Formats: sequence, C-alpha cells, structure tokens
Amino acid sequence: MADPKGFLNHGREVAARRPIEERVHDWNEVYPGGPGRALLPIIREQASRCMDCGIPFCHQGCPLGNIIPEWNDLVYRDDWDAAIERLHATNNFPEFTGRLCPAPCETACVLGINQDPVTIKNVEVSIIERAFESHNVRPQPPEWLSGKTVAVVGSGPAGLAVAQQLTRAGHTVAVYARADRIGGLLRYGIPEFKMEKKVLDRRLEQMRREGTVFRAGVDVGTELTGAALRDRYDAVVLAVGSTVARDLLVPGRELGGIHQAMEFLPQANRVSLGESVEDQITAAGKHVIIIGGGDTGADCLGTSIRQGAASITQLEIMARPGEDRPANQPWPTYPMTFRVSSAHEEGGDRVYAVSTTEFLGNDAGNVRALRLVEVDGSFTPIEGTERDIPADLVLLAMGFVGPQRDGLVDQLGVDLDERGNIVRDSAYASSVEGVFVAGDAGRGQSLIVWAIAEGRAAAAAVDTFLTGSTTLPAPIPPTERPVVA
Repeated sequence: MADPKGFLNHGREVAARRPIEERVHDWNEVYPGGPGRALLPIIREQASRCMDCGIPFCHQGCPLGNIIPEWNDLVYRDDWDAAIERLHATNNFPEFTGRLCPAPCETACVLGINQDPVTIKNVEVSIIERAFESHNVRPQPPEWLSGKTVAVVGSGPAGLAVAQQLTRAGHTVAVYARADRIGGLLRYGIPEFKMEKKVLDRRLEQMRREGTVFRAGVDVGTELTGAALRDRYDAVVLAVGSTVARDLLVPGRELGGIHQAMEFLPQANRVSLGESVEDQITAAGKHVIIIGGGDTGADCLGTSIRQGAASITQLEIMARPGEDRPANQPWPTYPMTFRVSSAHEEGGDRVYAVSTTEFLGNDAGNVRALRLVEVDGSFTPIEGTERDIPADLVLLAMGFVGPQRDGLVDQLGVDLDERGNIVRDSAYASSVEGVFVAGDAGRGQSLIVWAIAEGRAAAAAVDTFLTGSTTLPAPIPPTERPVVA
C-alpha cells in the first residue's frame, strides 16, 4: 500500500485546466502542457490516496481490468518504469483512455463510498506521458512471423488494439481505413482541445515500427470487395464502428442548416489542423442548437465556441440529473449525475426535459428557428409549454444506431441482430467463417475503453483461430453490456 494514511491526509485534486478566456481562442488541449503534466506537482500524493483494497472494485468498473492499485503504488514510490509496464500490460493506449474515458473505475473506487474517489484517470495519463517523454514507449516487434495474414477494417481504438496485439503475436496485419488518414473517430471525431492528434500519431508510429501496415483512403466494400478481402487474408476483423447516425424526422428536417454532428466535427478538425475544407459547415456568427446531451454534443459545443457562434443551446430530452448518486444507482455502478465537461465550462445554455417538434424555415429554405415542447418523465409533451428558439445551425448529436450495412457488411453476408449490430459468438466470430467483429460494430455505441478491451479480446480469438492457441489476454466476453451507455 502506497501510504496507509494517504486518503486521510490528502483530498482529491484533479488536473487544473487552462483559463477559459485563453483556451477558447485556440485548439490546443485544455490542460496546460497536456493532461499528463498538469497533475505532476501533486501526482504522488494523489496516487497515495489509493487504499490497495483487498477487493479493488476499480477493476470491476474498468473493462480493461487495469491493475490500478499496483500502478498507483508504483507512482507513489517514484518507480515510473514499472508503472508503465504494469499499465501497458492491460491497456494498449492509456494516452487515449486517460484523456477520453469517462472513468467508470473512479465511480467504482472503494474510497468513493464515503469520500471523493482516487484520481485514477489523471494518474493513468501522467504515467503514459512520462513514459513517452522518457522514451520508455518502444516498438515491440514479434520475434517470429506466423505466415498468417489478417485484415482489420476500421482504424478506431478497437481496430488499432486488434492490430497491435495480432502484429505482436507474429501475424502480418493490414489496417484499412476509408478516411485519408488512420485513426477513425480518434482523428476526425474528437476535437483537438480534447486530444491533440500528435498524441495519436506517435502511437501509430510505434505500430508501424512493430510491423503493422496501414492502408488509408481505401473504401472497403467499394474499391476492395468483401469477397476479395476474404480471398486475400486468412482472417478479417470488422472494427467499422457504429456509424449510422440517429436522425430526427420532424417537420422541417429537410431545411438547410440542419446537419449530423459527424458532418460538422470532422470538417472542424481538419480546419483546426490547417487543412482547407470547401463549403465548411461553421458556427461562426450563428445561433447554434445542439440536440443531444452526451459527449458528442459537448464536442459540438466546444467547437462552436471556438468558431465564434453568436449563441449556443444544447437540448436534452432527459430531465437534468442530480448532483449526487441516485439511490437506484448504488456504488459501484456508474451513476447518472450532473457532469460539467470542459466545453460546458466555456459557455452555452443547457436545456433539459424538452423535445423538438418542428424546424421552422425562412424564404431561402434554411432553418431559422426550432420549436420545442417540455416533456414529463415519460417523455410526454406538456400542454402549453411550446416555444420557438432562434436557430441558424442545428447539429444532431443523438447517437448512432449501428454499422453501415451498404457495401462491406452486405457483401460479407454477416448476420445482424435486432438492433442492427453484427452478431458474434463468444469468440467474437461472426456468422461467416474467418470473419470476426470487435467494438461498436458488434456491441453497439459504447465507450473507447470498451473498444480497446474488445479489440484485445478479439485479437486473442483470432490468434486462436489462426494457430490453435493463444497467449494473448482476453479481458472481457463479448456478451457483456457496457457499464456506461
């Protein structure tokens, strides 16, 4: 145990963000020097708050099974080399989860029963950033090659985890991406202020040096058919994500100025990185309405602020959560409580318990206002509560309903479940021999930490399929549902 009295002597402190008036004028990460440096002055005392519980429920909260008490103890003892070894043993990409994961491990922390939990996420990202700075993140190429080939379709966190594990197991792995650069939503869905893309690029360089082959700008299912893919490779892993956005089919949906969040965010990301985008969808000078109260909505909010929106309103059909853990969501479950992201700190209005009934247009055929109505706990409209709010740009951030079926999924003929996700068995195998599924394409829209965990587990299943056995870890069964929706 790091310090038997650490949790008594020190309160919880999280990394401080840059001043709002500074960060809204750039696209850099909101933490000074990055989140890994922001907590360094107090990192040892924060790690000392970990109680090294006999039964560490933080493991239950983490789909990856991160060995959290051990690396907390190592950080407290200033043994950073051992800490990164212990962290990498369960997590291929702690620099991603340390920035983007909502930290279900912290809500499962035993200390959190009657105190503030340990700052697990901040300690995690500090370990990996220290490791990169000290050149302690090195390529791990295989000692021998199996002669087997694997195609991974999709280059988000699930696909990258599959690829790194299988490459290290000695297989020849090619990762295909439809976009012009590798990374999936990590590159074009996550804004720079949450994760700068140099963080992604340095990890991809490690993977290239290990032997993973990246093939960007290839639309598998069009340029390369599903049949050709199966003929070319010994195994195929579908890590295509859940990319079909949920729509809002109300009167006026056809008006100009109404876009899915994933039309808006990738363009903004490209421009923030210095690229030019023709006819960019921009919030500059506009009254922006964001429909959806989740992380994607918050990303739209922070992006719109930086683009110079005239006003921003974020709508959520659910009632406003309370500040404290609800009685029906006891420890160690992940509670639905009121949370404030860095983007919410920066501006905009949040309106809860409302439903959009209509979009109103102007003579030019563009949206000018949104009509909403308040709803009760069963989402039934409350009579007499309708009102209009100005809207020049409406962004739909209401989640996703499954993988794209046209093209590769239809060509392969894999079975789908009633929710539109690709069916897989306990070994992540689809209904088609040699075709496996990892991440959101199989489990539905979920979290980055689940994507990486499923990628690691699917890699173990593919290795077994190719060689008859595996030494790769398989952290979770595919039938478990996410802790956080």
